[in-house]
Amino acid sequence: MLGKTAGGLTWMFRYLERCETMSRLIETGFRNALTRPATASDEWAAVLDAAGVRSAYLERHQSFEQSAVVDFLLRDCNNPSSVMSCIEHARNNARLVRTALSREVWEVTNDCWMTLKAALGHKVRDRDLPAVLSIIRQQNALVRGATHGTMLRNDIFNFCRIGTFMERADATARILDVKYYVLLPSISHIGSALDNVQWENILRSVGAHSSYRWLNGPDISALGIAEFLILDHRMPRSLAFCIDKVASNLCYLEKEYATRNPSQEKVAEMVTLLAEAKIDEIFDEGLHEFILDLLADISELSAMIETDYRFYE
Repeated sequence: MLGKTAGGLTWMFRYLERCETMSRLIETGFRNALTRPATASDEWAAVLDAAGVRSAYLERHQSFEQSAVVDFLLRDCNNPSSVMSCIEHARNNARLVRTALSREVWEVTNDCWMTLKAALGHKVRDRDLPAVLSIIRQQNALVRGATHGTMLRNDIFNFCRIGTFMERADATARILDVKYYVLLPSISHIGSALDNVQWENILRSVGAHSSYRWLNGPDISALGIAEFLILDHRMPRSLAFCIDKVASNLCYLEKEYATRNPSQEKVAEMVTLLAEAKIDEIFDEGLHEFILDLLADISELSAMIETDYRFYE
C-alpha cells in the first residue's frame, strides 16, 4: 500500500473519532454548567483544555462563555478540531482513499458530512444542543458499522482501526489529565451529591457511565473510576483496551508486510506497562505523572507509526 493511502485511511478515522470525542466533551461541559452554574466558566475552560484548543480559543475570545465555547468546538472552521473541521478533513481523506473503501463506507461518510453540515449550518441554540450532539454520535456510529460490516480484514482495515484507537487513547488520556484533580477531591466533597455528579460526568465524557454502572452498581470511587478508564480491558475507551487494539493491528501489519518496525516494539512496551500496572501503585506514585507519561508515549508511538509506514497528515 502507498504511504499516502495508509495516511489517508488513518487520518480519516482519527478525524471521525475526534468528532465523537468533541460531542462527548461538549455534552459533559453542558451538564457540568447546569449542575454547577457558579463555576460554569471553569468547566468550559476545562473542556477546551481536554480538547487541546484553549490557546486557539483565547486568540479569538476573551472569556469562557458557554455559547462562544460551544460554537468554537462545533462550527468554527478556524479551529482544526471543531466538529465541522473534523468532518471536512475526514471526508477529504475519504475522497483521497476512495478506491480503498467499500462503497458503503464511502456513502455513509459522505452522508455523515452532509448531515452534519446541515445540522451545524447555523449557531446551535442551547435547547437544540443535546439533539445535535446525538446526531454527531449517531452519524459516526453509522460509519463504524459500515466499516465493520463491509471492509476486508486486510491492511486497509488495520490502518483504519489504528487511526480510531490512537485518537481514542489520546482523548481518554487528555480527559484524565485535565480531570485528574476531580479524581482526588477535597475531603469536604467526598460522598456528597456534588462529588457523585463530578464522577458521573467524567464517565459520561468517555461514554463509560452505563458500562461502569453495569459492572459496579452504585459504588463510585476514585480508584474504581481511574482503574476502569486506564486498566480495564473490557472498556472500549480505556487506555489499556485502545493500546491493545493498536498493538493487534500493528501485529497484523507486521505479518502482512513481513517486517517488524520500531512502532511494534514501542507498542509492546506500552502493552506490558498497562498489563502490569496496579491502580494503587499508580495513585501512590502520582496519577497525574502517570497520565503525562502515557500521553508522551502515545505521541511518540503516533510519530513512529507515521515514520514506519511513511505517511503524514
